[in-house]
Amino acid sequence: MNRNEQLFNRAKAIIPGGVNSPVRAFGSVGGIPRFIKKAQGAYVWDENDTRYIDYVGSWGPAIVGHAHPEVVEAVREAALGGLSFGAPSAAETVIAEEIAKLVPSVERVRLVSSGTEATMSAIRLARGYTGRDKIVKFEGCYHGHSDSLLVKAGSGLLTFGNPSSAGVPADFTRHTIVLPYNDTTALAQCFAEFGHEIACVILEPIAGNMNLIKPSAEFVQQLRSLTSEAGAVLIYDEVMTGFRVALGGAQSVHGITPDLTTMGKVIGGGMPLAAFGGKKEIMECISPLGSVYQAGTLSGNPVAVAAGLKTLEIIQRPGFYEQLTAACRQLTDGLTSAAQQAGVTFCADHIGGMFGLYFAEHIPQSYADMTASNIEGFKTFFHGMLDRGVAFGPSAYEASFVSAAHTPELIGETVETAKAVFQQMAG
Repeated sequence: MNRNEQLFNRAKAIIPGGVNSPVRAFGSVGGIPRFIKKAQGAYVWDENDTRYIDYVGSWGPAIVGHAHPEVVEAVREAALGGLSFGAPSAAETVIAEEIAKLVPSVERVRLVSSGTEATMSAIRLARGYTGRDKIVKFEGCYHGHSDSLLVKAGSGLLTFGNPSSAGVPADFTRHTIVLPYNDTTALAQCFAEFGHEIACVILEPIAGNMNLIKPSAEFVQQLRSLTSEAGAVLIYDEVMTGFRVALGGAQSVHGITPDLTTMGKVIGGGMPLAAFGGKKEIMECISPLGSVYQAGTLSGNPVAVAAGLKTLEIIQRPGFYEQLTAACRQLTDGLTSAAQQAGVTFCADHIGGMFGLYFAEHIPQSYADMTASNIEGFKTFFHGMLDRGVAFGPSAYEASFVSAAHTPELIGETVETAKAVFQQMAG
């Protein structure tokens, strides 16, 4: 029995499912999860000392590469000054100013500790600001595990969502409307019927939790116009896309100004840090200025802020995003060519440092498209690559990531590895 299997069995005896976040359990791909003991640059090593080229990147935060020396030094210096204060620190204001500089829609910002906390707080704020209860989300988009967002679509186009998790009362989701992603007709119908009751619409502006799916220009423009007309708050959930697809996030790519934005992952540089922010008039409804309550003992943690500030500094250096985009393009083009040569049905897409792999003829446009793809094909590819030292996310429904540490040589090595896997899949 190898070390990973030993640790998994030990973990299952004390941690539910043996993991502290479900996707890590390899439940959707099968097999034994790799227990990671260290990471550096574009690599991770498991407890068997097997090295992998890593395209998970801690699910997005490791944009400058794992254990970047400058980030590690910033963390070390901050830790020497104390791990937590429970009081304001100057660095909190500095990172808030930096976020507002890079994302112009953010006039005021509050720091929190997780993406779930950011989205939950943004929705509460939108409801408090508008005095309305109903919210709209899109099928296949994930915004954390707060009760009103753990919702599956109802039985009809405009029915309200039903809980998708045990322990969530139906009353908590009865105000949540679930619509198909990229469906302008459904969106228009929703606002025609419920527009005056809708507090907010929240979406992943480039989906990453049903694999990488981009919205159409028509969809995001209609979303902005309908929410404005109805007096509803438009929330761009950029926990994944913020500073990952572009320096100004997905909203800078779309040319859209949302009312509120949630951020995480990259802004913490691998440490637990997230934020929500937006229009001054909305944000000033939050306590202590307004009546919408939100608080957190570890919010603005000095060590996490130090990691985030250094990461934000690095990604603003000349050529950073050009290099990141070129790496993503090299990878997706190379994998697509390798699959075609082997006769395997496959396509890929990318933006910034984020990419999606699909065992389908066409790039998906919705959750329904994604579920119609060859999920079994992904499982075979995933394990074929993992067995050869290349790690992608252990789910067909998750986007993957490159970092500044992924050199052209490493990506070339990945593509060569994929050629062998595709050839094996083709029989």
